Amino acid sequence: MSVFQNFKLYIILFFIGLNINVSIANSTNPCKHDEFFKVLCDLCGCATSSGSFGFGTLSNSNFVGVRYIYQNFESKNGIFQNSPFSKERFNTIQLWAQIPINENFYISANLPYQHLSRDFNNIEESINGIGDASVIGWYKFIFYKKEDKSTINFNNQKQPSGHSIQVGLGAKLPTGEFEQRLTDNINPGFQVGTGSLDGIFSLGYNYGGNKIGVNTLFSYYLKGENKNDYQFGNQISYSANLYTVFKTLKTNIMPFIGVSGDHFDKITQYGETLNDTDGYILNSSIGAEVAFKKYILGTSFTLPVSQDLFGGNVTSKHRLSVYLNFAL
Repeated sequence: MSVFQNFKLYIILFFIGLNINVSIANSTNPCKHDEFFKVLCDLCGCATSSGSFGFGTLSNSNFVGVRYIYQNFESKNGIFQNSPFSKERFNTIQLWAQIPINENFYISANLPYQHLSRDFNNIEESINGIGDASVIGWYKFIFYKKEDKSTINFNNQKQPSGHSIQVGLGAKLPTGEFEQRLTDNINPGFQVGTGSLDGIFSLGYNYGGNKIGVNTLFSYYLKGENKNDYQFGNQISYSANLYTVFKTLKTNIMPFIGVSGDHFDKITQYGETLNDTDGYILNSSIGAEVAFKKYILGTSFTLPVSQDLFGGNVTSKHRLSVYLNFAL
């Protein structure tokens, strides 16, 4: 299939997802859509996976659901321009949820299943299995409107301003299998899991109005060492998204555009730093949700703007995400 045909295919997939997305923020508060969290790195258990996958929805609903993520990489095996390439496809199916504890505190969690494949010199290799599960506890600081002294507030309730700050603390668990033999690949991120316990620290700002919303998130991932004395480099992730809301009698349509990025430190093993194992990536994204009753079906398509991964030997091509949730 040609590059042009591939491009047309993904554009068609995007607009199919755009037209069938179904979501709702909250059956009692349809305007509650002030968060689009971008958290949790290493969804594929790999160093090149981005920390800017969504871990929540535009609608900010509490939910349980399933999400499919497709990633596409090319890795150059050699220093010459005509060196052979390895084509890698990462398919992830996640069970994910956002569970409220009270008005200000909630928990996000996911459990991925991975199917990774690579084609090098016409030899196909694939691995699959449960990936690394993640859990994050979030505390949300809600800002309220100033009281109007000229009117009487009969219900004595504060009115949210739409502005909020979220602080998250969590961990990625070593539930996925790490295989030492696969570290010899040009892309050492070709793993079902990292085999390490990692810390996650996040800070986000969100604004959600009746017509537009803005979401930002900054996260730091402190990577642990696994039983093979192998340690992926620490990671910084950031994202900013702008969305708008179109309301009808029964649905809320929420298209968005955004940018996101990741910076990776070098990998170490047996106390030695491995060369050409750090890097960065800057992405652009487009996607949408449409709200209807208690179902959440969303999509996003992401393309890199700038990148330098593993000394320029690994190239991220694009990724596609589709999810179906049920609002709690």
